[in-house]
Amino acid sequence: QVQLVESGGGLVQAGGSLRLSCASSVRTFSGYTGAWFRQAPGKAREFVAAITWSAGNTYYADSVKGRVTISRDYARNTVYLQMNNLKPDDTAVYYCALGSPNSRSFYTTTAYAYWGQGTQVTVSS
Repeated sequence: QVQLVESGGGLVQAGGSLRLSCASSVRTFSGYTGAWFRQAPGKAREFVAAITWSAGNTYYADSVKGRVTISRDYARNTVYLQMNNLKPDDTAVYYCALGSPNSRSFYTTTAYAYWGQGTQVTVSS
């Protein structure tokens, strides 16, 4: 059974930074893609970023491009999301996801089979 555990959320002022971590129990990620989604109150869950495990290809939502970096650590089976210049609109619960999407479905929640429990990010103005 795959388990994903997020950490690193918290309260930060606008313009600040946070690094989210997602640790997985899966031993090998070959063929998988790791991703981050977020969900603000009253809104649908939306794509933030994704990274293919083997090649390290990255994909970002337009709303975070240039402010966010997704990365992975082979040895630790962990995906990271470095977020800089945070804005109040970034406030949401951030979820880590693992799956095998194709080139057209990186951005969709249904492409990911495994999800973490979420970590709250709050950005104050």
